[in-house]
Amino acid sequence: MKPEKIIAVRNNKTIYRDGDNCIKVFGADYSKADVLNEALNQARMEETGLNIPKISEVTVLDEKWAIVSDFIKGKTLAQLMKENPEKKTEYINTLVDLQLEIHSKKCSLLNNLYDKMKIKISQSVLDKAARDELYKRLEAMPHHDKVCHGDFNPSNIIIADDGKAYIIDWAHASQGNASADAAGTYLSFCLDGDIDGAGKYLDIFCQKSGTAKHYVQKWMPIVAAVKSVKGNEKEREFFLSCVNVTDDE
Repeated sequence: MKPEKIIAVRNNKTIYRDGDNCIKVFGADYSKADVLNEALNQARMEETGLNIPKISEVTVLDEKWAIVSDFIKGKTLAQLMKENPEKKTEYINTLVDLQLEIHSKKCSLLNNLYDKMKIKISQSVLDKAARDELYKRLEAMPHHDKVCHGDFNPSNIIIADDGKAYIIDWAHASQGNASADAAGTYLSFCLDGDIDGAGKYLDIFCQKSGTAKHYVQKWMPIVAAVKSVKGNEKEREFFLSCVNVTDDE
């Protein structure tokens, strides 16, 4: 196995193509436990029947952990949105339909989103008063057990050449409240500076799922605090700016 063609570079990860394989190579300091957890999440998602690339191997390349899965020839929804701006609403509808399909699944062996959020809030740079307020808000939210992607955005959807959609990057998958997952997707649009897309997404998600918009919005400070723990400096600053624990929604 000789990964040569770089497909994408993300925080501490490089994705290569090797024939029919996609190889995600993690940075040398990346946690072994996190790599194995991501592979396990993806394997469990395969068993739900969702359309995702199948894992064939977890290995070490040049002293770095790597996950090998099917290579899907196509374009991400993010690429398609940039190339065909007139179809943006259509693509966001596709995004929401796929997210609702994820939320329709159950997987009792996934990590619990509520517990994960409590840990992440404790690891944030927020002061004690802000963390305590977020704990209180989190505790007041309904506890569900729907499959949540955790990083659901247009870059993590590949539309294959045959038109079939594949959902990738299951590192943050958990079971919990679907509206928390939606809040994360909304914030990802905002992080990319696409405020129009964020608004369209939220409108379509709430309409199709029958969810009140204010309910998703109540999750946003909590999700932002959780997402502020990882990522590059720009991402951390953005998410911290979205944590408002002084005003009522």
